[in-house]
Amino acid sequence: MKRFLEEFRDFAMKGNAFDLAIGVIIGAAFSSIVTALVKDIMTPLIGIFTGHIDVSKLTYTINGIPGTKSIILPYGDFLQAIINFIIIAFCIFLMVKAVSKLHQKEEKKEEAAAPAPDLVVLQEIRDLLKEQRSGAEE
Repeated sequence: MKRFLEEFRDFAMKGNAFDLAIGVIIGAAFSSIVTALVKDIMTPLIGIFTGHIDVSKLTYTINGIPGTKSIILPYGDFLQAIINFIIIAFCIFLMVKAVSKLHQKEEKKEEAAAPAPDLVVLQEIRDLLKEQRSGAEE
């Protein structure tokens, strides 16, 4: 049992699992921000063009054959979910792009700091020649 708990602790504290947990928590918080953005800002702006203030309440009624009930398709919630998805996807795209730029800058710094392999070989040859010359002079 003790070994099992140790293995679980090691798994839970690994970078990937811990990072995933943080990502889920931040994602949940980010989702509520996006929902508020869509509900309070985007939906009224879209309402200007569609004539409806609350997009989530949009429905389409299909009249049935005589003697049957009409069918109501509430597509507003679906439309709002699509808007939420587009905003979240766009924000994630911007974040990934920003992180990519940071990684590229770090890689360029590392590349600039590390000399080229052929330069290292030439420096080694130079050092060997210096050693040989100093050994021949003695």
